[in-house]
Amino acid sequence: MFEFFSEINLVYIPLLFLLGTATFTLSTISGGGGAMMQIPILNFLIGTTQTAPVINLGALISRPSRIIIFWKHIVWKVFWYFVPAAVGAAILAGYLFSKVQIVWVQILVGLFLVSTVFQYKFGKESKSFPVKLWYFTPLGFFVGIVGTFTGGMGPILNPFFLNAGITKEELVGTKAAQSLFLGMAQVGSYSFFGLLNRELWIYGIALGLGATIGNLFGKILLARMSKLSFRRWVIVIMVISGIVLIIKAIPEL
Repeated sequence: MFEFFSEINLVYIPLLFLLGTATFTLSTISGGGGAMMQIPILNFLIGTTQTAPVINLGALISRPSRIIIFWKHIVWKVFWYFVPAAVGAAILAGYLFSKVQIVWVQILVGLFLVSTVFQYKFGKESKSFPVKLWYFTPLGFFVGIVGTFTGGMGPILNPFFLNAGITKEELVGTKAAQSLFLGMAQVGSYSFFGLLNRELWIYGIALGLGATIGNLFGKILLARMSKLSFRRWVIVIMVISGIVLIIKAIPEL
């Protein structure tokens, strides 16, 4: 028993549980970004090379609860355009995880996310560019690749959902459904290629259980929000996520 926990910092377990609860409560009312908000804290606690596997494992554990909560709001036509490409990309990225650097892609994505505050005129505009359903297929491939490397790419989807007229519960539920299969591919790839050890499994489980509680809290708050308030929260989290991506990438240049 004691030998099992010998390599695990037990202080991290309640910290990660609370981190999951806080970030996924906020994530639910802002259309995503919970994983992105965890990146700087996990980078500090366990190191940059171990952050992505733990974040994606924790997010995967929390997703069934979010799908159940928002099941009747899922937009399935978007799901089917997104998932096949995203799953294939995640498997490819798992193989390339320790071999490829995508620093400049992270920076470009970060700049795009920061720019959304101007695209939507601080939330006053409901749409900023036209979106067709087929856009979600190349977007799925892109998110599958970059998200597997970074540990969080949910916010990059939000402008496309908003511009497709999908908001609030529909946005949260649809992203949760398609992310479940993406997460299974990511965690499966990490495991197959030896990137998830016993320590990281424990940390990811703690994070995921906390995130599950956060989903429940977030559902209650989301039901009380207007579409305008939701859009503004989405923009705030997109901007913060963009800044996190840029800061994370700079030391790797």
